Amino acid sequence: MNKSIRIGGASGFWGDSYRATEQLIQDTTLDFIVYDYLAEITMSIMARARAKSPSAGYATDFIDAVIKPYIKRISTNNTRLISNAGGVNPEKCAEVISELVKDLQLNLKVSCITGDDLMGSAQEIKNMNCKEMFSDIKFPELDKVASMNAYLGAFAISKALDKGADIVITGRCVDSAVTLGACIHAFNWTKSDLDQLAGGSLAGHILECGAQATGGNFTDWELSKDIHNIGYPIAEISNDGIFEISKLPNTGGLVNVGTVSEQMLYEIGDPKKYMLPDVICDFSEVSITEISQNKVRVSGAKGLHPSNTYKVCATYADGYRGGTIMTMYGDDSVKKADYLSESIFKASRNTLQKVGLEDFTETSIELIGAESQYGEFARNQSVREVAIKIAAKHRDAAGIGIFLKECVGLGLATPPGLSGFQGGRARPSPVIRLFSFEIPKSFVNTYIDGQIFEDSQVEQSQQSNKQKVLPDAPPKINDKLLVPLKLKKLAYARSGDKGNSANIGIICRRPEYLSYVYYSLTERAVMERLSHFISGDSLEEKLKHVSRFLLPGISAINFLITDVLGGGGIASIRNDAQGKGFAQLLLDSPIMVSQWIADEIDGNEDIG
Repeated sequence: MNKSIRIGGASGFWGDSYRATEQLIQDTTLDFIVYDYLAEITMSIMARARAKSPSAGYATDFIDAVIKPYIKRISTNNTRLISNAGGVNPEKCAEVISELVKDLQLNLKVSCITGDDLMGSAQEIKNMNCKEMFSDIKFPELDKVASMNAYLGAFAISKALDKGADIVITGRCVDSAVTLGACIHAFNWTKSDLDQLAGGSLAGHILECGAQATGGNFTDWELSKDIHNIGYPIAEISNDGIFEISKLPNTGGLVNVGTVSEQMLYEIGDPKKYMLPDVICDFSEVSITEISQNKVRVSGAKGLHPSNTYKVCATYADGYRGGTIMTMYGDDSVKKADYLSESIFKASRNTLQKVGLEDFTETSIELIGAESQYGEFARNQSVREVAIKIAAKHRDAAGIGIFLKECVGLGLATPPGLSGFQGGRARPSPVIRLFSFEIPKSFVNTYIDGQIFEDSQVEQSQQSNKQKVLPDAPPKINDKLLVPLKLKKLAYARSGDKGNSANIGIICRRPEYLSYVYYSLTERAVMERLSHFISGDSLEEKLKHVSRFLLPGISAINFLITDVLGGGGIASIRNDAQGKGFAQLLLDSPIMVSQWIADEIDGNEDIG
């Protein structure tokens, strides 16, 4: 049995840089390279593509940017590939790869994992009266559903590797499964090796977003040099589940406690209950330590027995959306932009009424450059140039068409200073919503190369998990003389999305800062900063959407905010439909600290 394996993370989304594979194959010691291409909305896009052509529906980037140019070199390195590039058509993806391998006369085995696609059982699932996990709404009408996929685990991937696969193609699985599957195969982990499974899953979670672990999307962005040549993450994972994250020499970016801690908190909710099909992970006591330049060690992940259900995500159509971005510059740009935006909607509504169409279901005006993302905390309204992002939703595509026509049609009536860089009028597009629910694992069969995976019928563990014990709150502050300091001076922060929810992870730069941050950055403080985004008619109602979790191991706090993204993804008409910038809003928050901390940091500044 191996003592350790080395895995490179080469893709975090469909559209990630082509440079990753070319860079990682320079390391001939890599045992695996893993690729994550899928998001919920990606599945819907792929489903529509397959509906038009039976041979479509997978990530063609994997063929064109990985297999065709590099498969010979990868074969020479004896590096194996694991990818969810199969999307909604993994069989076709695997078939194309097999043909390429055959044409090149390479002795490589390609395996395909299927079973996640549940569209063939849609009526049966609808009859189960499944409710949405977060909103409790009913299952959508079947003629509106575009895709429906279970999030499979890692054991089928491991089995395919056991059978000699050099390239494993999957459909939908949890993002970290491509890494965990390699670990299970290499170390012969079983379902009872819960802490190891949690460690391998965490390694996968760090790798799954590629360069976000190596200086991308990092609070201290100015330390991440040469991002045009950013290094992609490499995990060296031991058989005990402890791992080290690094990158190749002579590449850009940065690996330190901050970059890896931020990525650990990215897109998670309760850190003591991170739900995966193979294990429930507890990351609250994880330790991240720097062991050398651009290398950190991650340990302390704990595992609990998984549930007897799979998470399933369906995507469905719910009307239409459309929008455009224009620029306005000159004196009074904000006033002129507001006037134009309001006029576009007035003209649109007049036309809707004339043709007998109902009103828009939602509208959005955001003036980028005038601090529209800051809500009540916006300060600068006197800017001389803004970008006008204007958008709407309507039940009928014709309604959006009217709106988009008026965006152009008032071009000669506008206040002066309107401009833009566009190639024509935008078109209506479907609003695609996400419907997440749980289904018994016994309902889902997993297949390896068309043969049922015997382990796919998973029974609920007879061994119950221990009751979750919440970490103790940090010690209260005894110092009565406190002064305000910006959160950014004290912490790193990163935000991300899951459906219509967002999370914001806050990691203190030093353990002694945790108490100050914890008692200043309360649920209410976060709600107030984001109240213009959170659903609810009152502040108290909005407050119910904010939850706070403590991670003492890395002196961190994670906030989960539900119903905050206007639907999320392409169901939203927000400029930031994924909450990517929410952490930046919080970093302006004032934290009350002892004078000695302010003096030490020299943090005299304007608090926003």
